[in-house]
Amino acid sequence: MSEEKHLNFIEEIIKEDLESGKYSSIVTRFPPEPNGYLHIGHAKSICLNFGLAQKFGGYTNLRFDDTNPVTEDVEYVDSIKEDIKWLGFQWQNELYASDYFNILYSFAVELIKKNLAYVDDLTPDEIAASKGTPTEPGKDSPNRNRSIEENLRLFEEMRDGKYGDGAKVLRAKIDMASMNMHMRDPIMYRIKKAAHHRTGDAWNIYPMYDFAHGQSDSIEKVTHSICTLEFIPHRELYDWFIDKLEIFPSHQYEFARLNLTYTVMSKRKLLQLVQDKYVESWDDPRMPTLSAMRRRGYTPEAIRDFCDRIGVAKRENLIDVGLLEFCVREHLNKVALRRMVVFDPLKVVITNYPDSMEVEMLTGEDNPEDAESDSREIPFGKELYIEQEDFMENPPKKYFRLFPGGMVRLKHAYIIKCEEVIKDENGNIKELHCTYIPESKSGSDTSGIHVKGTLHWVAVQNAVTAEIRLYDRLFKVENPGSEEGDFKDYINMDSLQIVKTVYAEPALKNAKFNERYQFLRKGYFTLDAKETYNRLVFNRTVTLKDTWAKESKKVQPIS
Repeated sequence: MSEEKHLNFIEEIIKEDLESGKYSSIVTRFPPEPNGYLHIGHAKSICLNFGLAQKFGGYTNLRFDDTNPVTEDVEYVDSIKEDIKWLGFQWQNELYASDYFNILYSFAVELIKKNLAYVDDLTPDEIAASKGTPTEPGKDSPNRNRSIEENLRLFEEMRDGKYGDGAKVLRAKIDMASMNMHMRDPIMYRIKKAAHHRTGDAWNIYPMYDFAHGQSDSIEKVTHSICTLEFIPHRELYDWFIDKLEIFPSHQYEFARLNLTYTVMSKRKLLQLVQDKYVESWDDPRMPTLSAMRRRGYTPEAIRDFCDRIGVAKRENLIDVGLLEFCVREHLNKVALRRMVVFDPLKVVITNYPDSMEVEMLTGEDNPEDAESDSREIPFGKELYIEQEDFMENPPKKYFRLFPGGMVRLKHAYIIKCEEVIKDENGNIKELHCTYIPESKSGSDTSGIHVKGTLHWVAVQNAVTAEIRLYDRLFKVENPGSEEGDFKDYINMDSLQIVKTVYAEPALKNAKFNERYQFLRKGYFTLDAKETYNRLVFNRTVTLKDTWAKESKKVQPIS
């Protein structure tokens, strides 16, 4: 086992447990509820649970916490499995809390027989009112002292469907004066006559999370049940059920959940964004879901790196989304294929280019960061497109792009000089007439001319067209969930800008969904898997630099 890095507090616990002989190996689990899509916060939990098992020689179960049939769906089950695999992990066993409905029911019967659970007729509002406050004890239910026999009968009748939703619940008999509100006779089962996505109509009652979770861990002999900090108050109840049932002593450990700037992590709020059409779907590239990040072009390597960098803490904190974007840039710089794409074209005519050479094939490396990467052919001709912003008729000092009489290098090609500006009848620039230096060809330049500016370009004759979607942060404020009023009031209405037609070098005609691209001086992009059935559509994954930083206005360099 590697000790190269300082162990986090959970790793220290596991190391001690293994060295003391408490466990011979460890078992962790990732237990999502299939009621929505996984987001970047879940990625931290996935990386932690699977990473611990890998590091210490154990294994991880994927267990779906499917105890609420009303909100759960097979669609979410499938998306969760896809996301975990995409992140690079594989579970040992695919399990469901519903696998244990029979044994959980028998556990509940056992607690009734021990006089540690009872059937209550109080309504949810009455139960809530009787719970008391953190400084005042609660009041016993009038049904708390029902006989064991009556409770067994009523609980069986609940299971058989004799009563309607909400008519009765099964509660643990613990302590209505406990300082921990979760210990004040918590509900174990409720009546819910709804079809379950796996068990159909077999059950009329469903266990609550607090009853199903710890017992499911115990059944699977999970050694280290890792939850987020909001479950600290639940730990006492987790231990109580396991102790009273005298089953395998799984134990719960808590870590700080991931909170990210300029986004929200609540499934309820994310669902609102989808339902209210602020985004198009759960995988809209502006969403923090893993499926959205995959569609946007984030890589699993970058997300794992991000989770590793933020570490495992005991206190809640707000992580700057810029760190996630930094990790994405770091990885994409290593793997992205370089391509030239012109967003806002200005035509350039090379007046001294031989008419006999309609197309000249130049060579460009796919990725200068990868010594083993391939190269590609780039057609060059008499007519080219450059960016409108790369020409200025009356430039300021130290302007290194193109201007009348000025010279620049075209990436992978030649040095050109602007000789004449052609305008239309309204005085608008129509095109530039330039000359090129034949001896200045990239890779074999013998011209002796040195220029400071390098521009990307596309040959007019060979250009392919595409649509570009420029995604930005969905919210205008760092912590929209904590601001006053409706969190949706802080949505960035400019978070998506669409450029309907851009001009790209022909190598992009064969773009693949699993490839990542750096459009020179523009950013990192990926082919949109949803929109490419009749045209090329690229999503911007991330800019080349942090455009929210002070230096964001600077021109992006060629790489």
